[in-house]
Amino acid sequence: MNDIGQLIDEASKKIENANVATLENVRILYLGKNGILTQILKSLSQYSIEDRKRIGLEANRAKQIIESGIENKKKNLEKILLDEKTQKEKLDYSQSFYFPFSKGSFHPVVQTIKGMVSIFESLGFLSVEGPEIETDWYNFEALNIPKNHPARDVQDTFYIAGMKNLLRTHTSPGQIHVMEKQKPPVKVIVPGRVYRNEASDPSHSSTFHQIEGFEVDENISFVDLKTVLIEFIYKFFGSDLNVRFRPSHFQFTEPSAEVDIQCFFCKGKGCRICKNSGWIEALGCGMVHPNVLKAVNYDSEKYTGYAFGIGVERITMLKYGIDDIRLFYENDLRFLKQF
Repeated sequence: MNDIGQLIDEASKKIENANVATLENVRILYLGKNGILTQILKSLSQYSIEDRKRIGLEANRAKQIIESGIENKKKNLEKILLDEKTQKEKLDYSQSFYFPFSKGSFHPVVQTIKGMVSIFESLGFLSVEGPEIETDWYNFEALNIPKNHPARDVQDTFYIAGMKNLLRTHTSPGQIHVMEKQKPPVKVIVPGRVYRNEASDPSHSSTFHQIEGFEVDENISFVDLKTVLIEFIYKFFGSDLNVRFRPSHFQFTEPSAEVDIQCFFCKGKGCRICKNSGWIEALGCGMVHPNVLKAVNYDSEKYTGYAFGIGVERITMLKYGIDDIRLFYENDLRFLKQF
């Protein structure tokens, strides 16, 4: 009995001084197949029944104490190792020199949108968003494009839900949403993603971005439209460029125009970018068609307005001399890091 008491004390000291490498040796010494306590329990048959009970009881108590001590020691050692590992791997992410990745940046298309929105907001426009899933009414009919009109063929539309809904083909439906909720005066831009069911090539993509802008109030004229767009072009591209307005046709504006800017690569002399014309087509615009005003219950005799639509990718390509729209979506860091 005294030997078992000493054995417990001896084992407790060994457990206390053990490390990860030696703790298993302590367990084997006392509790292994040939361990000290195992041998004591195997020798009980040589004692009397009364001694066998007393010695067996104390031996089992010693076994429980040693097992518990080893288990607790194991948990403490694992916690110490984990704390050391955590402390070693802990990084201060507020210090940029510890951060293992290179600094990111906005996508060039996003940069262009932010820059354009900032300019138009400085000119008094409010920036709003519209839904990307539209009904036929908002995308076509309210914009003076009735059913079976040839203008619908140009849009190459993605229809969904049994032709009742569609992915918007332009951001112009934003005009209708805003004017349904707000009476004049309104002065709004609507940036966003649009969709066309067409094959990708250097100048076309099935998904791209536009910024729609419009203003409706009393006595709005084409002069107001020209003033806003020329100011935008000067702020975005520089004030040393010539700008011209060419007659065109859009179903939801009348009169309509295309806006060209002097090629800023050759300064109008002619080059590959401008196809030797000296001019680059930048955007479309016009005076809001009276039928569009009537669709939102505006008095077309009292109010007039202008609208314009700008292709963001096209503007980005013009600004940086990029000749393939697909480069924006191939996720090639060699290309994207230039911006």
